[in-house]
Amino acid sequence: MRRPKIALTLVEKKGAGACHHGHKVGDTFDFDTERGRLCPMALHVAFPYVDILRYGGTLPARADGTFAFSCPDADVLNIFRIDVEERGERA
Repeated sequence: MRRPKIALTLVEKKGAGACHHGHKVGDTFDFDTERGRLCPMALHVAFPYVDILRYGGTLPARADGTFAFSCPDADVLNIFRIDVEERGERA
């Protein structure tokens, strides 16, 4: 089964506080190899979206054509973009 490469990038931070996990705007995570570095709260929100994209589904896009989600931390609203890149066979 062909699976796309999924990258999660922190693109915007709203709120006055600092990310409790230390993420900063510009941080990018390969979902397959680096998801252990991602804040568990953000990962929990990302997982259903990634699953939908992995198995051929689509998500509603923003005006610029990207898809984004936010971390549920009420003190720091981190906005992550999901990028999908087709690639070869995966185990």
